[in-house]
Amino acid sequence: MADELVRISKLLAQQGICSRREADEYLAQGLVLVDGVVAQGVGAKVPPSARVELASQARMIQSARVTILLNKPVGYVSGQPEDDYPPAVKLLTPENQYGARGKETIRKEHFQGLAPAGRLDIDSRGLLVFTQDGPLAKLLTSNDGKLEKEYHVKVRGEITPQKLELLRHGLELDGKALLPARVGRLGTDRLRISLQEKFTSRIGKANARWTSPL
Repeated sequence: MADELVRISKLLAQQGICSRREADEYLAQGLVLVDGVVAQGVGAKVPPSARVELASQARMIQSARVTILLNKPVGYVSGQPEDDYPPAVKLLTPENQYGARGKETIRKEHFQGLAPAGRLDIDSRGLLVFTQDGPLAKLLTSNDGKLEKEYHVKVRGEITPQKLELLRHGLELDGKALLPARVGRLGTDRLRISLQEKFTSRIGKANARWTSPL
């Protein structure tokens, strides 16, 4: 029946082949195959059991997309500039590339569609992922608990077993209870906290919640 049909772009996204936006672009260019036949265009629907795949040209485009790992320092924002603080993307230069000698360096086309997958607060430093790969970005920012995010947090006050237990099972954000966290000590005033939920965009708030009970 017609109401059982689904958009091809949705099927491609569900299978982790590309994002819906990317799928629409490929559909418009005739670069998507359904059961071996070129799909009809943007908005086309097929049965959920249909075999959808990208044409070889689209797969080549996918394989050329880059993912860049940055060790973000304090003082840079993850996304758009705010309050005169520079965006971390400004640090993605050939001069800053690790082990660049003899390897491919960053080029202008690498910045087309490049976006941070997740976020670190301006006062935080650590791994920040920039990618042109839609499915990878979705995986890294999903809220399904499949990936852990580890943070090393400096705290105030005495760290006791009771307070650690509170952090492991008593965290909440904006009135919502969060999944249990793995919390361990790194020293007299530092903790290792591993999280499975997507709220890195509000990491400043989360840091405040972590430090306040200690």
